Amino acid sequence: MLDLTAAFLVLTALLAYLNHRFVKLPSTIGVMTIALSLSALLFGLDKLGITTLRDHGVELVRSIDFGAVLMQGMLSLLLFAGALHVDLSELKAFRWQVGLLAVFGTLTSTLAVGFGLFVILPWIGLALPLSYCLVFGALISPTDPIAVMAILKSAGAPQSVEMVIAGESLFNDGVGVVFFTLILAMALAGEPPTVAGGAMLLLREAGGGIVFGLALGALVFYLLKSIDSYQEEVLITLAAARR
Repeated sequence: MLDLTAAFLVLTALLAYLNHRFVKLPSTIGVMTIALSLSALLFGLDKLGITTLRDHGVELVRSIDFGAVLMQGMLSLLLFAGALHVDLSELKAFRWQVGLLAVFGTLTSTLAVGFGLFVILPWIGLALPLSYCLVFGALISPTDPIAVMAILKSAGAPQSVEMVIAGESLFNDGVGVVFFTLILAMALAGEPPTVAGGAMLLLREAGGGIVFGLALGALVFYLLKSIDSYQEEVLITLAAARR
């Protein structure tokens, strides 16, 4: 697992360098664009009969526990880093806009991506059932709050717009987890989930996350307020982010 983490860090650093040196797009967009280009290159080589890189890529992906890496690793750190820069008192003024965008925006994106893939993929010989296309739509719809905030700041967006979009990017991850879990269960079981099950999952993921986050935040705030040592403050902050 450590070797895999090191490989991803090296690859990300290389892509970031290439983007900064040659492509010159905003960092988050540039790295993603180059990564997608490399993926398209693998598909092209596979069509030409050169399958070695494709086979290595498939083996690498299969070696990853995706649920653990995403849900218990990257997602918690990204949400913590994003929430760290959001003023709750300002966010409260836009709570209805943020809530509507987080729920209906994520749902709309999930459906658009899912149905779009269902229509487009057969053209390149990669036909998938609609349920799995919707799973991918739910997976890809939530936005990265750090990337969103960086782009908004560089674009000089008004404070109100920045607050609404940044707040939505934080909350749509919880909504995306619910949609992803429900649609994946439907895809694996072959039957639609119940409304009650979806409501309970939303309550657990969103409501439970808010309660736990507030309790943990209050504890960390008390601990940080009682000391004046940046080494311990960094350790406590990292420990809280990991939860």
